[in-house]
Parts: sequence; C-alpha cells; structure tokens
Amino acid sequence: MTRLIVAAGGGGDAVAAAMLHAALYGDEDQAVILTYAWDRLLIDPLPGPRGADSFTGLEPVTQSVWSVPAEAQPIAPAGSTLPRLAAELPHTLALLDPHHGAEGITRQLEELVSHLAPASIDLLDVGGDILAQGDEPTLKSPLADALTLAACCQVNAPIRLLVAGPGLDGEISPDDLRPLLGSLVHTFIAEDVETIGSILEWHPSEATAMLAATARGARGICEVRDAGFPVPLTDEGPTVHEVDLDDAVSRNNLARAIMTTATLDEAEAYSREICGFSEIDYERNKAAWLKDQPSVPLTPEDVFSQFDRFQADARARSITHTTFRHLTEALSLNGSQRDELRRLLINSRPDQYDAPLWNIGA
Repeated sequence: MTRLIVAAGGGGDAVAAAMLHAALYGDEDQAVILTYAWDRLLIDPLPGPRGADSFTGLEPVTQSVWSVPAEAQPIAPAGSTLPRLAAELPHTLALLDPHHGAEGITRQLEELVSHLAPASIDLLDVGGDILAQGDEPTLKSPLADALTLAACCQVNAPIRLLVAGPGLDGEISPDDLRPLLGSLVHTFIAEDVETIGSILEWHPSEATAMLAATARGARGICEVRDAGFPVPLTDEGPTVHEVDLDDAVSRNNLARAIMTTATLDEAEAYSREICGFSEIDYERNKAAWLKDQPSVPLTPEDVFSQFDRFQADARARSITHTTFRHLTEALSLNGSQRDELRRLLINSRPDQYDAPLWNIGA
C-alpha cells in the first residue's frame, strides 16, 4: 500500500511529512513524498527551486516525475538536502518541479496518482501560510505553497489538506489561523519525533524544528530567520488540523491566479502583482549580497563574546529559544559555518541544547 504526501512548501515540509506518515499510518506501508528541491541559501547558493536538470542520478517514476535516491547529486554550484534525506528516510522522495508552473505540477500529480493508485493523498503545510490571502504584512514565502495548492485543487482525486504547527512559520499568526482550521487530526508527541530526530540534527528547517520541539514539550518564544522574528511555542504547536481544500483555494488569491500558469516566471510575476513581492527576488538579492561577504574564521573567543551579548539581549526581549540558523546570522557568520557553530555551542554548553533548538536560558 502506498501513501502520497505532497510537501506544500518543500524544505522542512518533507521532513514533517515523514513524521506525519509514521504518526498516522505507522509502518504498514510506505510513502511517496513529492517535494521541491528548494533549500535555503546556506545549502543551495542558487536562488529559487531546482529542477530535474540540476541533478545527476535521478530515477524516472513517470514521464514527468523523477525520484531522488541517496546516490543522486546536485550539479555544482547547486546544493540540495534531498539526497541525504533519501538516505535517511524509508520513503521515496519525488521531485516536485515548478518550472512549468501550476500546469506542470498538476500534470506531475495526475501521473503519480495514475501510476501509484495511492491509498491516500495528503497535502501538508507546516505553519499554515498556504492559507494566506496574499496581503499579510508578515508573509514571506507564498509562492511555493500557492503552486502546490493550485495544482492539488485541479487533480481528479480526493486530496486532504493538513496544516501542522499553526503559526510556526511566523507568516500568519495563530490567532488569525485558528478560525480557518478544521478538525484536529493529530497532536505530535515526543515519540513521533524519534522518526526524524537524527535528521533535525543537520537539516536547516526552522518551522519543522519548532514543530518537533513543541512535540517534545518546548514552550516559550523562539526567535527565527535573519530578521529575528519571534514565534510563540504553545500547546497549539504540535497539532495537525484538516482544512477544506476548496476553502483554502477561495482564500488564497495567488493560488487562484496561477492555476493556468505554464512557467515559473509567469507564476512569479503574479506573486509580485498580488503579494507585492517574490520570494525568489529576495533570494536573488540576498545571494548577491552574500557573494560579497568575506568568510570570517570562527574562533571560540570571539564567538562566545558575541554570543553572550546576544543571549543577554534576547532575554531582555523575553526570547526563550532560537534556531541555529538565526544564531549563525545574528553572530554575522557565514551560512556554511552553521554546523561548526552548532557543535561548538553544544559541546561547551550542552545543558542549553533543547533539541533541535537552542534554549536561551534564564
């Protein structure tokens, strides 16, 4: 028996999909997780998502769908977390390619449904920005979710939309999301996190890290992203809710506008028009800026001097947790130094490691 899970925004949504599968379906069957190869710039220095032509070693599933096995490799200078994920998960990772717009993703989904005849199809979004109207001031990454939503609502098959960790992506507040959520499907607990715990030791996703942390009992306020956005860690954090797919499409202005798009450029133009920006433009600008930034050697003395000031300031702002991605940027380090910083802090102050987050402490 095969389950199909569409990771709405890519990145950490694919990791959360594996945790969801274990929690809801157990080990009696396997999943095909359809996900973007769209990683943060600290993993992939190229802006935007990668297509099949950015990899070697992919395996054909259907005419327009390729799987990403552990042996696959992104073609430099591109980077991707998917091959390593494939090595550590028991599921098949299929590459969701948005370069042919919503029409292309719809075609991929239709081919997969015909080929797999899945027992169920879930569209999973961590955080809930898939329910954005498009004009929210805190919205940062509407395009990926809108593309998958636009495609899923055009497929002739029953698809269940699930929102995990309402508000954990920091793009729509839990208060705004609460009236939009349907029935409670599951509440993650610490035991559920065991299936992906080792992955979260290296994967850079912030929303899925907070989802796992709240399942393990973390509560407080977590500071995330380069801008240091505060995200509440509450009892709602580890919950998974069903949302009516048609209601989501009716609410998401960008998803409705891009349904007949045949290229990513066309979809991106709609994002600029409806939301006032494109997240790929943001990545382009940031990539250009990062290219000119020198890599400063990471020395423990300098790190701890800056780090202690950061923690004191964070406590003054009532922050209780943060991510290693935010710590890396807050200390003005290069994204490639994230893992080195993480090891240094955990080795020196292990009592503050509230896996997979950093506990600011009292």
